[in-house]
Amino acid sequence: MSTQPRIVLITGGNRGLGRSAALHLADRGFDAIITYRGNEAEAHAVCAEIAAKGRTAVALQLEIGDTAAIAPFADRVREVLATRFGGAPLTALINNAGAGAYAPIAQTSAAQLDALFAVHVKGPFLLTQALLPVFADGGRILNVSSGLARFSMTGYAAYAMMKGAIEVFTRYLAVELGARGIVVNTLAPGAIETDFGGGVVRDNPDVNRMIASATPLGRVGRPDDVGGAIAALLDDANGWINGQRIEVSGGING
Repeated sequence: MSTQPRIVLITGGNRGLGRSAALHLADRGFDAIITYRGNEAEAHAVCAEIAAKGRTAVALQLEIGDTAAIAPFADRVREVLATRFGGAPLTALINNAGAGAYAPIAQTSAAQLDALFAVHVKGPFLLTQALLPVFADGGRILNVSSGLARFSMTGYAAYAMMKGAIEVFTRYLAVELGARGIVVNTLAPGAIETDFGGGVVRDNPDVNRMIASATPLGRVGRPDDVGGAIAALLDDANGWINGQRIEVSGGING
């Protein structure tokens, strides 16, 4: 990696795992572009936290599931790189933004499948594609999957299928971008105490206890468990880890 600024773009960086990753990466010297879907104030609050650590952060609105929004967003990223970061390229991309859905297979609708595909597969594919021209050789891409792509729980088939697809995308990206020295990996969290899926893991004591009982470390994951792992994977010292799926789940259902 060169001495130019290290700039990470994190989709869904305004909350949960994305926010934690942004703050951990700021501690390691990364500036950030974070995206948010609707909560602009929340995103600007994260930018202020990053600024308090001595780094630069910019919040941009993006609906990752809206195909028509990808190209204009990429243009906005180019503008921000030119005006706020001296024309430096992106050095890292974390495809993190997502939405959950709970429905048994028999009750899953076509509309639910389409929405999940747009957010978890089509959006990250097209966004990554659109940002490659402003991406640094030797950079890092990290796609966020889920432990549910490894183990199975009733009601999450559609969501887990999409995460399986992003894991395959990771391996192909690693092959196709290897000539540019770009490292691509998947990070798969287990159940984490955030507002994801309506906050069920965080706020429902029965669900929390059930997950903790299936986890060797005896508790549910916290955002900083994952944010710290993301930051470690993007560290220069870990450049030989490539095309891999790394699960950060406390060993649940091992």
